[in-house]
Amino acid sequence: MLTMACLARSLAVCLPLVVLAAVVCLPSRGDAMGLPQPPPDLNFTIAVEGVVWCKTCRYAGYVRSMDASPLPNATALLRCRRDGDPRALSVSNTTDADGCFLIQADWQSAPFKSKDCKVYVQRSPAAGCAVPVKPAAKKGAPLKFRRFVPLPDELQARYTAGNFTFAPEEPAKC
Repeated sequence: MLTMACLARSLAVCLPLVVLAAVVCLPSRGDAMGLPQPPPDLNFTIAVEGVVWCKTCRYAGYVRSMDASPLPNATALLRCRRDGDPRALSVSNTTDADGCFLIQADWQSAPFKSKDCKVYVQRSPAAGCAVPVKPAAKKGAPLKFRRFVPLPDELQARYTAGNFTFAPEEPAKC
């Protein structure tokens, strides 16, 4: 009985998001599957969040359970590109004191799907912690949808790129 109540609550919470996602993702003509066209004044943007860490070094903000420290001032780059299409979207932002970044892309991101985008942190701002561990610097991290964030006059799809981890070449030399 408890699982049925949880399922009902989950459906009640998820169904409006599914309907909203369907309305937002409609083709421009808006007549697919008999759903109404979204309002013409709805602005839709995306944002990507993540954290950059230095493994084993004990810098400010060291987290014992992760054996890592946040890396402030690292540059995270959101890059969207489709195969064979010369257009690309590149937006970047730097991490704060806690190693967190938030990259916000405007309407230019509309022609791209999340599978067309990756986030890269190619260099560590800490010379003693410069070896990319996860993900590899050239591989990048895919986007994973987290939630919708209502903003004034727009709706933002918030994604995560997860954690980026760097390490020292020699752990004793942090």
